Amino acid sequence: MLSPLLDLAGFIALLLWGTHMVKTGIQRTFGAGLRTALAHALRDRVRAFLVGLGVTAVLQSSTATGLMTASLAAGEVVALVPALAVMLGANVGTTLIVQAFSFDASAASPALILIGVMMFRRESSPGVHDLGRVFIGLGLMLLALHQLLELMKGFEHAPSLQLLLGAVSTKPLLDVFLAAGLTWAAHSSVAVVLLVMSLAANGVVPPEAAFALVLGANLGTAVNPVLEGPSGDDPAARRLPLGNLVTRGVGIALALVALDPLSRLVLQLDPDPARAVANFHMLFNVAVAALFLPLLTPYAAILRRLLPHRIDPADPSTPLYLDPAAKESPIVALGGAAREALRLADVLEAMLIDVRDALLKGDRGIISEAKRRDDVLDRLNTAIKTYLTSIDPDDLGPADHRRLNEILTFTMHLEYAGDVVDRNLLAHASKRLKRGLSFSKGEEARLGALIDRLIVNLRTAASLFMTDDPRAARLLADEKVAFREAETSATLSHFERLRSGRTEAARTSALTLELLRDFKLVNSHIVAAAAYPVLERTGELLQSRIAL
Repeated sequence: MLSPLLDLAGFIALLLWGTHMVKTGIQRTFGAGLRTALAHALRDRVRAFLVGLGVTAVLQSSTATGLMTASLAAGEVVALVPALAVMLGANVGTTLIVQAFSFDASAASPALILIGVMMFRRESSPGVHDLGRVFIGLGLMLLALHQLLELMKGFEHAPSLQLLLGAVSTKPLLDVFLAAGLTWAAHSSVAVVLLVMSLAANGVVPPEAAFALVLGANLGTAVNPVLEGPSGDDPAARRLPLGNLVTRGVGIALALVALDPLSRLVLQLDPDPARAVANFHMLFNVAVAALFLPLLTPYAAILRRLLPHRIDPADPSTPLYLDPAAKESPIVALGGAAREALRLADVLEAMLIDVRDALLKGDRGIISEAKRRDDVLDRLNTAIKTYLTSIDPDDLGPADHRRLNEILTFTMHLEYAGDVVDRNLLAHASKRLKRGLSFSKGEEARLGALIDRLIVNLRTAASLFMTDDPRAARLLADEKVAFREAETSATLSHFERLRSGRTEAARTSALTLELLRDFKLVNSHIVAAAAYPVLERTGELLQSRIAL
C-alpha cells in the first residue's frame, strides 16, 4: 500500500516541478517583453479563450495552465478578464485531450528532455539556456502525466475500489466529492476522466454515476490553483483561481440539478459508455464557457470589489504619486508621473551600487537583492505606462503630449538599463564568483571608477529630466565618448595579454571587456533617457550623434 502512495506523491511532485520549470523558463527567456507579448496575444476574451485551449491541448493539463495563468495574473502580466477567458479555454482544452488521447504525447517526453538538456548546457547563450528549461519542464510534465495515468490503471480492478464505487454510485453529490479529491491528489483531470471512461466501459459504474464523477474531476482541477497558486497577503492574487472555481461550481450545481435529463440526452447521442463520458465532459465545459464568456466583464468587476488590492506602503514597487483623480487635470497627472519616474532612477542607482559590491567585494547575497530591484523597476514602469496611456489624449495640449512622451521615454530607457544590469552585469558577477576569477588592482580601480561614473550620469539624467537644460544634455551626451574610449583601451589590453601568453590574465581581461561593453550599453540608455529628447527639441540631436 505504501509503494503506490509514494509513486503517486512522486509523480505529482514531478508534475509540479515541470510546471515550475516551464514558468520560470518562459519568464527568463522573454523577460520584460513577456508583458507586451501576452498583452498582444490576449487583447480580447475570444483570443484568450483560444490561447487557453491551445496551451492546455499542448501541455495536456488544465491544472498546469491554471497554475501558470494564476501566477501571471497575480503579477498583473495578464488582465483579469482575459485570464478568466484563458481558464475557460483551458477547461475546454482538456476535453480535446480526452477525445483524442489515442495519440500518446508522452512519447515526445524523452526527446523534449534531451533537447532541453542540450540547450540548458549552453551557458554562453542565456536565451538558449533558459529556453532549455522550458523544454525540460514540458518533457517532465508529459512524463509525469503519463505515469499518473498508468498508475491509476492499476487501481481499475481493485476489489476495494469496485466496492466503494458500487456504494456511492447512487449518490451523485458523493461522486462529485470523491472525484474532486482524486483529481486534487493526482493534479490531472485528464487522468481521472480517462479512468472514469475505463470504469464506465467495464460496467463498474453506471453512466449517471460516471457523469457525476466527471463533474467532480472538473471541480478538483479548479481546486488546485486555489491551493497552490500565488501565495501572499494580497487578496487580488486570488481573484483568478477563486473566480475559476466559482464558475466551475455554478456549472456543476446546474448540471447536478439536471443530471437525469442530461444523462438521457448524452446517451442518445452515443450509447457507448466510454464515448458518452467523453462527450459529457466536452459538452459540460463548452456550456460553461458559453454561459460565462459574455459575462466576464461584470464578473471580473465583482471579483475586484470582493478581493481588492492590499496596499503595502513598505512595498517599493507600489506607486506613490499616480493619483487616478489627478487625470482630470492632465498637468497635475503628468507632474505626478514625473515624480514617480524619478523613483526608477533611485532604484536603478541602487542596482548599480549592488553590481559594484558584487563585482569588487564578491558579495553573493547582493545579486539576489539586485534582481529583486529589477522586478520593482519593471512594476513601476508598467504602472507609469498604464497611468499615462489612460489619460484622455483630447485633454492634452501640444506641450502636454511632448511631456508625456518624455516621461515614457525616460522610464522606458531606465527599464532597459535595468534589464542590462539584471541579465548581463549580474550574470558576469555570478560567473566571476563561480569560476573564482580575480581582477587586478588596476582592473578593480577602472571598473569601480566607471560604475561611479554611471551613477553620476544617472543623477545628471534625473536632474536633466526635470530641468530640460540643453547644456546639461550636451555634457551627458558627451559621456558616450568616455565609455567608448574605455572599451577600446580594454580591447587593446586584452589582445596584448593574449599575445603575451598570459592565459589566466586573459580570462579576467575578457570578463572586463564584457563588463565594459555592458557599461557602455547602460550609459547609452541613460543618455537616451534624458539627453536625447532635449537635444532633439533644440535641433542638436543629429549633430550630437554625428560627433559621437
